[in-house]
Amino acid sequence: MTAFARIALIGFGEVGQTLAEDLTGKTALSVWDVAFADPDSAPSRALARHQVRVGRDAPDAVRDAELVICAVTADQDLAAAQSVGPGLPKGALFLDLNSCSPGQKVASAQVVEAAGGRYVEAAVMSPIGPRRIAAPMLLGGVHAADFVTGALPLGFTGAAPYSDRIGQAAATKLCRSVMIKGVEALLTESLLAARHYGVEQVVLDSLSDLLPLPDWNRTAQYMISRSLEHGARRAEEMREAARTVEEAGVPAPMSRAIAERQDWAADYRGALHDDLTAMLDAINKDLRR
Repeated sequence: MTAFARIALIGFGEVGQTLAEDLTGKTALSVWDVAFADPDSAPSRALARHQVRVGRDAPDAVRDAELVICAVTADQDLAAAQSVGPGLPKGALFLDLNSCSPGQKVASAQVVEAAGGRYVEAAVMSPIGPRRIAAPMLLGGVHAADFVTGALPLGFTGAAPYSDRIGQAAATKLCRSVMIKGVEALLTESLLAARHYGVEQVVLDSLSDLLPLPDWNRTAQYMISRSLEHGARRAEEMREAARTVEEAGVPAPMSRAIAERQDWAADYRGALHDDLTAMLDAINKDLRR
């Protein structure tokens, strides 16, 4: 297998920086982020820690790329795809890592293909942190296997073709997110109230009658802490999940409520604690100020 020799990263947030770290020394890297317009932004400050070529703009960043990896916020997915068009080399692969709805993926694919690129959607099925470049990814589109051929030697060992149809990988991830982020939201709301009444342990113990887990206390602490730490990003993903549900013709009041709870949780990041009771107490204390 021949690895990609030139890769452009569009978006230099957490995911983009993680990929840059893992790809440094393996391939030539160029980057662009709209936040580079502000020299004090987090992406701008991060540049000092990476050996990358910074494009003058998105078209310049991708001008020689064999592979473009797009890792922006979901609401910027289509805009990012449009931005690279003038500089996208004919036949370059465009890997869309963003957590957005199937309809949004289809729209971005049309833009990339019209510009002469080859679009591949990717649904990252775990947090990027633990496995980094090797995180599990479901790949969609007819060019998925071509991406694997050039990316596997670089460390993308968790990526695998999933469907030739654009949107199915996104649907899989976001329908799953309704469940995962929904459980986080339910645990947050249930246990904050239960702690107020002094019945949280009985509630947790009773959950094993229906959903047996080795340690509901540990599970609840982990899931609530994820909302506190990453609530803003999870809320954004849940708004895309709501769009996914609605694109299927199903009303999405639950998904939209989950997005609200995740947004709310982000305001209590200061209550993060590795002990469930302490974390619940810290949030409840803040609520009553």
